[in-house]
Amino acid sequence: MPSAFLSATVIENFKWADNLFSLKLSVELGPSKAGQFIRLKLKVGDEYIAKPYSLVNPPNEKYAEVLYNTVKDGVMSHALSTLKSGDMIEISQPAVGFFVIEEVPDCKHLWMMATGTGLGPYLSILQAPRVWERFEKIVLVHAVSYENNLAYEPLIQQLSDQHPEQLSYIRIVSQEKTSDALQGRIPALIVSCELEEKAGVTISTENSQVMLCGNQHMIADTRALLKERGLKKHLRRSPGHITTEQYF
Repeated sequence: MPSAFLSATVIENFKWADNLFSLKLSVELGPSKAGQFIRLKLKVGDEYIAKPYSLVNPPNEKYAEVLYNTVKDGVMSHALSTLKSGDMIEISQPAVGFFVIEEVPDCKHLWMMATGTGLGPYLSILQAPRVWERFEKIVLVHAVSYENNLAYEPLIQQLSDQHPEQLSYIRIVSQEKTSDALQGRIPALIVSCELEEKAGVTISTENSQVMLCGNQHMIADTRALLKERGLKKHLRRSPGHITTEQYF
């Protein structure tokens, strides 16, 4: 189905850190699945620019929310960061993508590993009911450079309070030491077994599915390590254990 663009009104452009924002838009997108993405379109200078962003909100809401960061020479991201309440932007519909729980095979333990803004689709999935009905244990892993980039922690705490036996949230910070976060990067923490020790469950072919979202190097390195344990990329035609969504 081809995408069409709707006009949306900015509700809020919340600043988490100097380069990290959540953009909330008043719009009704119609049917979607948790974990899917849309395209945002803005006129910058004399031309329109459109780029994909994963939805943070669960399906069937009267708003759309995305988590984004500004990057050097990123024309679109810097334009987004200037938007204020009441401004207009275009958003594609329907939401699309296969980084959804419906594509993940059944298992006991679901690992959701993200770097940076790769957290977004997991929050969409975790706010919908289906994921809690399917998995015994869900481990949400969020890796960032600095602690102030750990976005949406109030929402994650709320989800943890609602599902204390099911959800384990692991924070990872690579560029500074913090009292309650692991230090380093996801692949290294898998090698050292610190990640599994913190979660209290192991990553195995028998019991685990792993979702990876974010930096391409994290995805490639983590997938290579998991392959050594016998886990393989999941495809519809060839079921496996690893589902990915690459951001940059």
